[in-house]
Amino acid sequence: MSKRDMQDVTQKVRAFYETCSFPGYEEFETLIDLRDKAQRGVYAKLLDEQLPLGCRILDAGCGTGQLAIFLSTVGRMVAGIDLSLNSLRKAKEFKKRFQMKDVCFAQMNVFSLALKEQVFDYILSNGVLHHTGDAYRAFQNLCGVLKPGGFIVIGLYNTYGRFLLNLRRRIFQLTKNRLIWLDYFMRQKTLGDEKKHIWFLDQYCNPHEDTFTVDEVLSWFKQNGINYINSIPKIRLGDRFTSQEQLFEPQEPGGRPDHFLCQFGWVFTQGKEGGFFITIGQKPH
Repeated sequence: MSKRDMQDVTQKVRAFYETCSFPGYEEFETLIDLRDKAQRGVYAKLLDEQLPLGCRILDAGCGTGQLAIFLSTVGRMVAGIDLSLNSLRKAKEFKKRFQMKDVCFAQMNVFSLALKEQVFDYILSNGVLHHTGDAYRAFQNLCGVLKPGGFIVIGLYNTYGRFLLNLRRRIFQLTKNRLIWLDYFMRQKTLGDEKKHIWFLDQYCNPHEDTFTVDEVLSWFKQNGINYINSIPKIRLGDRFTSQEQLFEPQEPGGRPDHFLCQFGWVFTQGKEGGFFITIGQKPH
């Protein structure tokens, strides 16, 4: 993709999230409310249990900052960066409201990071790089600000897991959104109309997204000297992700046959989650 095309993608994605910033903070009266909600999710709960106190964390593409704020509440230093000023405004308002000192937010483009090299112990970037137009170069930039021995956590759309959602997107386009009940989240009676609307916009109307296979991401790691550590879901046949998972303990990645069969299964198991998968790596000391 040319530099001009990259700039076009960045401008379109930024404009999209300026009008579609989520999630909001309306449901939280206290910090305890925020922590209670976050800990109901297995991934956030495991991060909170396993990220050491005092570590430095970068949340790259933090959105409205809920994860960054959650992880900072027990003595971790967290920096959240995002393109969307509207999203960052919500994050900063909540930070100011509760006088939080261990989290900061800044508007920043992942392709021009105004950060010192090798400063963060952990980098989290979930649901971001596939909207950039050059996810690999964005990944390279993030690796540059990761300390030796530090961990990088990348969440992306999977080519296989995204198949049914892409099919639904085409159906929605052809029917002018008359069949949106085909989407799992749009059928949930416990979700409000606003949350459903935001989910639909993010999943089906985003101006740019790419998808990736497990082997593509593992090749990124290899090319940048990053050791594979773990993944969600697992990428080796027979392995299972549990609520007691040790996220940062090295696991075997399996081989290409494992990856193909696991990803084929994600067509059916990850489809309702938008085909999302997380890969964790570590920069050698």
